[in-house]
Amino acid sequence: MNERDFDWDNLRLFLAVARAGGLGPAAAQTGKSAPTLGRRMIELERNLGIELFRRKPRGYDLTVDGQALLEKAAGIEARVLPITETSLATAPPLVKISAGTWVTRLLVGAVGKLYGSIPVRLRFISSEEVLKIGHREAAIGIRNHRPEEIGLAGRKIGRVRFAVYAVDESVSTWARVLSNTPSANWLRENSQGDEAIEVTAPQNALDLANAGIARAVLPTFIGNAQRKLKPVSPLIVDLEHDQWLVSHQDDRFLPEVRHVIDRTYAMLSEACENG
Repeated sequence: MNERDFDWDNLRLFLAVARAGGLGPAAAQTGKSAPTLGRRMIELERNLGIELFRRKPRGYDLTVDGQALLEKAAGIEARVLPITETSLATAPPLVKISAGTWVTRLLVGAVGKLYGSIPVRLRFISSEEVLKIGHREAAIGIRNHRPEEIGLAGRKIGRVRFAVYAVDESVSTWARVLSNTPSANWLRENSQGDEAIEVTAPQNALDLANAGIARAVLPTFIGNAQRKLKPVSPLIVDLEHDQWLVSHQDDRFLPEVRHVIDRTYAMLSEACENG
């Protein structure tokens, strides 16, 4: 094995799993969920072509190859860690924000409002999947329901509403997003037999609508902001929901997280009110 074979992030996670003796303890140390760590270890084994662990019901034991990798990885860590610790000591803290496509689009479009007197680095994670804030996959999450997990804090932002948008009412073709979001499911159920163009990314549905090619189901805070589009349906009552800002009970008191929470809340509550 040579150093070119290593995925450095997987190597870091391997060290955590190897030293902790299992996925659960390593998850607490790395902020990654146990299933994510399990997948990453399988990926590392596949890339290296060796078996690193003997997987047992109550933990992970290193194989001979795993022990050899641990020794080599620890040596690499000893050389690299002093460098990274020096750079991280001077870098602003990182705050990760997880949200769906439309909320991420809104936040990125006015990102300057999220900065202020406290130095911070922002990372936007745009995904229709719900990241596990309890496992520190994100510091802040925007959700369509109140958090139920132990250790999470929630703050209701406002009401999100949806409608059908197009350049005019004559456009009959639908932009149908292939996903399991409530809006995609609603459209699938209510446009059976209609002509449609299928896309895998919600942004492409907006692109088709703005081009005058199709009509799309959009949150009003997105649709009403489009110069070319207008609502061509009443509000879709079935899709209305409360929007929540979610954070970890402990992390929300960190100055940089509190700072971004307050500014994110202000931006999104205004969008809900005016959307």
